[in-house]
Amino acid sequence: MSGSVWDQALAQLDQAAGIMNLDPNVHEVLRSPKRTLIVSVPIRMDDGTVRSFTGYRVHHNTSRGPSKGGIRYHPSVTLEEMKALAMWMTWKCAVVGIPYGGAKGGVVVNPKELSARELEALTRRYASEILPLIGPERDIPAPDVGTDEQIMAWIMDTYSMNSGYSVPGVVTGKPISVGGSAGRRTATARGVMYVTVATLKQRAMPVDEARVVVQGYGKVGAPAVELLSEQGCVVVGVSDVGGGVYNPRGLSPVGLAAHQAETKTVAGYEGGEPVTNEELLELECDVLIPAALEEVLTADNAERVRARIVVEAANGPTTPEADEIFHERKVHVVPDILANAGGVTASYFEWVQDLQAYFWTEDEVNARLRRVIEESYIAVLELAEDRKVTMRQAATILGVQRVAEAHSTRGLFP
Repeated sequence: MSGSVWDQALAQLDQAAGIMNLDPNVHEVLRSPKRTLIVSVPIRMDDGTVRSFTGYRVHHNTSRGPSKGGIRYHPSVTLEEMKALAMWMTWKCAVVGIPYGGAKGGVVVNPKELSARELEALTRRYASEILPLIGPERDIPAPDVGTDEQIMAWIMDTYSMNSGYSVPGVVTGKPISVGGSAGRRTATARGVMYVTVATLKQRAMPVDEARVVVQGYGKVGAPAVELLSEQGCVVVGVSDVGGGVYNPRGLSPVGLAAHQAETKTVAGYEGGEPVTNEELLELECDVLIPAALEEVLTADNAERVRARIVVEAANGPTTPEADEIFHERKVHVVPDILANAGGVTASYFEWVQDLQAYFWTEDEVNARLRRVIEESYIAVLELAEDRKVTMRQAATILGVQRVAEAHSTRGLFP
């Protein structure tokens, strides 16, 4: 991945700053990450050799509180990507009113190529290297692409061993047995569902029978399929790395999940016709949910997207060129910093529960999550209508506005 994803993040900030007449001095501060750390992560492999991996941790802004953001294990991880994702996290936290700034981290590695022991060694060594930056009052990592609950537990244990006592609040997305929150695992998907239902209602489209296509059947896409089906939506297309499946009458969420559990892919599911990932994005539907990686909706395919609504469950799935095409074609795009904010919202709830050592029920978590997502959706929508801008511009303006206000109120040190 080139610097394009970082350029994209900067372009969005610059555009929002122009629309809102942001103070140039504040704009200057917000264009750069607060700090970036590049670390070498040497580990002893199972065959006795030592391999060094490159790791990153970026803090974009801490004006509103400690920084927050996932850790990604993927071969394509770059510093540019981490900076962009950290900046988006800053706006995302501000949009949903959470007292965090944005951070992001990652290691350049394919975790599938490591044994369980090597993965643990990599995680603990990486955690040790970024130790000066993380902590419940400083920076709270979470899972992302290629990482999971177990990896968060290892980071929490590594930090706790260095502290001499248990510190569950240093990471979120942990197993419940070590201070994780009920409802956290499906929170991003639940947020996507809440925002999709709110959008359909606002646009006077029936939720029952709304045809939905989900690209990416992973940690977000899979539960989103289930949750949207429960709401009465008809999921007509789904794909993952292996390929996709399409049925205009709807796919069975239960059958799909069973097939995926057995074969590790949705491709080949007998309940529908095979489609490629490219074809899937262009299927006729009411709602398209890209839930995989960045930059899948581009100038090349945006004209052929037949969805009326795009709900960005992934980070940065739409390029600025595609955005313009969607705007001209009146395709309603619910931007990532609003659509997938369910995960960081539930992470915030987990952190709050850890700090007070008092835990909520899953129903309480879901009810609070719903309130935050629905209120944030209305705030962004009203700003978009008021300023006559797109939903993405409105969400970015709202996020930047709240961060700028905090920055200006605190003043510039020294």
